[in-house]
Amino acid sequence: VQLQASGGGLVQAGGSLRLSCAASGRTFSNYNMGWFRQAPGNEREFVAAISWSGGSTYYADSVKGRFTISRDNAKNTVYLQMNSLKPEDTAVYYCAADRRIGRVDKRATMPAEYDYWGQGTQVTVSS
Repeated sequence: VQLQASGGGLVQAGGSLRLSCAASGRTFSNYNMGWFRQAPGNEREFVAAISWSGGSTYYADSVKGRFTISRDNAKNTVYLQMNSLKPEDTAVYYCAADRRIGRVDKRATMPAEYDYWGQGTQVTVSS
């Protein structure tokens, strides 16, 4: 499956952005999906994950209550709504697809669980 992330940009602290990740090539609903981010000099960090049906979600503590992951299987797209953004949210954000489907749990936080990755979209939050 090919993944194309978009929606990044420059926003002031406290603002909002919505990232999108469009999938093509294979049946989108056959995959759990995740969002990760990577800031310069840091390792790739888990942000959020959603099950194939959208019925199960999992979040990093750092974004819980501020970010919301969702998906539209009819549009082959997963979203990340980011509210109350902070400067420490600045990073390149990546979407990823996991062929293992079912309820998402702590395993979804590990990059090695994912089989396909998008190219990333830059999010910059100014203070």
